[in-house]
Amino acid sequence: MLSVILTGHGGFASGLEQAMKQILGEQPQFIAIDFPETSTTARLIDQLEQAVSKLDNPAGIVFLTDLLGGTPFRVASTLAIQKPGSEVITGTNLQLLLEIVMERDGLNGEALRMQALECGHRGLTSLADELGRYHKLDIVEEGI
Repeated sequence: MLSVILTGHGGFASGLEQAMKQILGEQPQFIAIDFPETSTTARLIDQLEQAVSKLDNPAGIVFLTDLLGGTPFRVASTLAIQKPGSEVITGTNLQLLLEIVMERDGLNGEALRMQALECGHRGLTSLADELGRYHKLDIVEEGI
């Protein structure tokens, strides 16, 4: 099972972790690390290094971050480059987190990365688009 380290600005990580636990319950091989305004890059590096040490396993580690180019992303990227087989996925939202946690068993980091990107594209939508999709399905079904 791949390990997951979730990190982001403010209370992003702990907030998503709380929502995940409400829906799925406690998850193994998972650590959430916030990067509040009062923290420092050095502290985040230390926290992520400790998480990597704690969760290190042959299956690998996936870092989930909130924002491309932000400090949590940059620190996770530096650690992932030093640890072959690790992946960094950014733009994390609740749907993506839930899918990754549920589907990570039996996948390697690369396969999970591809699945996460697909989930992200599929999950970003709008009510108007979804209603339009269902309306189009109704029209097709009426013609049969």
